Amino acid sequence: MTLPESPITDDHIHIDPVNGRGIEAAKDFARAGGTHLFLVTKPSWSCGVEPSHAEDFREVFEQTLGIAEMVRRTGLSVFVILGVHPAEISRLAARMTVEAGAELMQRALDIAATYVAEGRAVAIKSGRPHYPVDERVWKASNAVLRHALTLGAEGTFAVQIHAESGPCEDVVGMAAAAGIEVGRVVKHFATPDTPLVPSLIAKHEAIPDLARERRVFTMESDYMDDNSRPGAVIGPKSVPRFTRRLFEAGLLSEEDVFRIHADSPAHIYGVEIAL
Repeated sequence: MTLPESPITDDHIHIDPVNGRGIEAAKDFARAGGTHLFLVTKPSWSCGVEPSHAEDFREVFEQTLGIAEMVRRTGLSVFVILGVHPAEISRLAARMTVEAGAELMQRALDIAATYVAEGRAVAIKSGRPHYPVDERVWKASNAVLRHALTLGAEGTFAVQIHAESGPCEDVVGMAAAAGIEVGRVVKHFATPDTPLVPSLIAKHEAIPDLARERRVFTMESDYMDDNSRPGAVIGPKSVPRFTRRLFEAGLLSEEDVFRIHADSPAHIYGVEIAL
């Protein structure tokens, strides 16, 4: 059974023409059947930027937008997510206080939100460290995350979060306090037990089960496009390939595929996803 023509969307991917394969990776995604991707900001240091002020992140954001335009020339539809990687706080804390670093990150997210308001991006990225940190850094990181959720509520756009493994149940309360619908808070590299919207790595074994439950979720590769880590996290062909395999094995229906790759991301991010 061959998968009928359908949108195939990668909800979290990086394309890096300087440190990785760049446009060739995007072409691999397209050749495998991918049609739409959400291009996510890489950490500032990957872009050759060591920020001392929030405005320094404009260079990171502009680089991401420039890459998006390059990818669009291949025929792919590209939606941009701009933000501040939560690991930034550890690097910033080496040059300033933790509190000053957190403040800088919040002001950088303010700038990212202006790009969404202008229609140049569709969402922002934030989160908290996925590795052990002390209580001071954890508290400051949660303040940054709460600020991102507030921006999402004020601007009526989605927030994609990068955080520790597990459900992150406390973020539901943060979202409610900020006034953003939990259905617009996406847990990148998620586990199925999250009450947030899970964006699952394409090879995740729970995808057929969540599809049967008609759960709202998306699929991603988290491809880093870094020549020092080839294929990490999984390759750019992965989302279309795993989708096709699951369909051909009878584990996803045509309706499931359309819901995962078109209906759900369109609703979450407020975009149109169609061939």
